[in-house]
Amino acid sequence: MSKINIIKVGGAVVENPDTLQTLLDGFKRLEGMKILVHGGGRSATKMAERLGVQTTMIEGRRVTDDQMIDIVTMVYGGLVNKHIVAELQSRGINALGLTGADLNVVRAHRRPITAQGVDFGWVGDVDAADGQTLLTLLGQGITPVIAPLTHDGKGHMLNTNADTMAATVATAVAAAAGQGSGVTLTYCFELPGVMRDAADATSLIARIDEPTFHQLVSDGTVQGGMIPKLENALQCIRRGVSRVVITRYDNLDGGTEIV
Repeated sequence: MSKINIIKVGGAVVENPDTLQTLLDGFKRLEGMKILVHGGGRSATKMAERLGVQTTMIEGRRVTDDQMIDIVTMVYGGLVNKHIVAELQSRGINALGLTGADLNVVRAHRRPITAQGVDFGWVGDVDAADGQTLLTLLGQGITPVIAPLTHDGKGHMLNTNADTMAATVATAVAAAAGQGSGVTLTYCFELPGVMRDAADATSLIARIDEPTFHQLVSDGTVQGGMIPKLENALQCIRRGVSRVVITRYDNLDGGTEIV
């Protein structure tokens, strides 16, 4: 089995033409089979503004009502996804844009109302991914490009966290490929990796294991959105993914190793 690289890239990188070009050039250079999972939240917010739809965020999470699910489906599964696919085709990569609903590759359920009474609407919590179908596509020379959308099996699209989708896809592909599959999951964003001080380029934390993670959370070094990202990364290692890296979009070989 060839090496399999799964790259998750955030919306801030995807939505900037220059950083997107750099990321996709690096993606092309990666050897072996490849999957790209992307975000695109800022584009959805801008489109909502243009359409006169209010965006509501609670604790950094988008409330996805009936109007907003239509917008994120259009933006994530259409505008952002197909732009990336076209850019990859221009680089000689035979890409196929997917949501979780396409080929039933990622299934989810609607997030229940929280204990505090918060209803996030059409937001999906991932149940499983179909690693075998993704392996079949890869084996045919196809590069899946997956938007952060899933479905509930009842005809409803669901807005879904891209980090979680990437982790679920990585573990499913690793399980389908079997022992020694060599699946690498790389989270790339605007910083060189996990930093002790985001303003200090020399403060990169080279390796993070479970005890180190808990210490970094306890002392406040790691907080906010980085906590669930690292939780997903550590879970991937426990579930058979060979390597997980958090790095900058222009350095897919470097960054923080999760062990």
